[in-house]
Amino acid sequence: MPDSRGPPYPTAPIRRIVGGLVMLAVIVGMAVLGYMLAGWSLIDALYMVVITIFGVGYGEVRPIETPGMKIFTITLIVAGCSAGLWVIGGLVEFMAEGRILQIMGKRRMCQQIEELEGHAIVCGYGRVGQMLCRELTGSGMPLVVVDSSPQRLAEAEAAGLPVITGDAADEETLRAAKIDSARVVAVVLPDDAANVFVTLSARELSASVEIIARGEKPETERKLLRSGANRVVLPTAAGASRIARMILSPSAEHLLADAAQLGPLNEQLREIGLEIGEVRIDADGPVGVKLAGLEIPASILVVAIRRPDGEVRRQPHPTTLLEEGDTLLLVGRREDLPRSLRKRAASPTYAYRGATRD
Repeated sequence: MPDSRGPPYPTAPIRRIVGGLVMLAVIVGMAVLGYMLAGWSLIDALYMVVITIFGVGYGEVRPIETPGMKIFTITLIVAGCSAGLWVIGGLVEFMAEGRILQIMGKRRMCQQIEELEGHAIVCGYGRVGQMLCRELTGSGMPLVVVDSSPQRLAEAEAAGLPVITGDAADEETLRAAKIDSARVVAVVLPDDAANVFVTLSARELSASVEIIARGEKPETERKLLRSGANRVVLPTAAGASRIARMILSPSAEHLLADAAQLGPLNEQLREIGLEIGEVRIDADGPVGVKLAGLEIPASILVVAIRRPDGEVRRQPHPTTLLEEGDTLLLVGRREDLPRSLRKRAASPTYAYRGATRD
């Protein structure tokens, strides 16, 4: 995939500016020293040098009558003005080149997007979007990133990816990403409602493009499929399945019994936006309450219960009674993980969500 980043920011003008400032400082220092050797005070010498170099023309601080002092002042005017013009020229060049290169980079990116064919449109450059882009670019598939966040788009550009600024649910934005010739649209925004709207817009614009959408809550899967998504990925469910496989492995007892062992697993889960949380049942908590009677968000999955004696109950049954000192191991997004648990209000429609078997 060709590099879509703009040309490197101009460094020659920066060197020119720095060199000019150093030269100007040396000239000022030598000129002040020269006047002081002629019997001038420090403040008079500095004042004379400044008004001479910058051409203010306030007049001489002291009469300059000797040929040597006149030649010295002429040399100061020529050298000081030259150094000043050198610095100003560097500043002008820096601003002009930077702007020109920025325009050239944007034009090159637009041309690159116009040439895309059979590419992927990645809507959202968050954690999941970044991982997806790395995998796609690693496999050589062309792609374009669509996001409304300048900060995330700057990160995408720095990674060499062509980007389009705008709302992915807007039809004009998707047209700019050439959805008519795209192979697949990956909708990986962190908000379920936004993903549904983007999926609807993408499907209206193209009946043939494959749409793979991300959903946080299980009930969103049905909405995304009805909106036109070909496939739906649920990171929470995928993470739970992964943990379930680990739970069923021979080393699962040791893994879940030791909280320190959860660290490496958590690092892997954070890559897909998930985390394992622990909630301890204290004496003033829901002791004696069935697991199904807890108020747990639908996006959170209970994968195990660690008893005070170290026993680990994997895939606990909804009728399991909670005891004081129990620790529940939960999987979900970090912001959704509860810090404490309480008894759920009685509801005949409540359905417990436990870990999924393979």
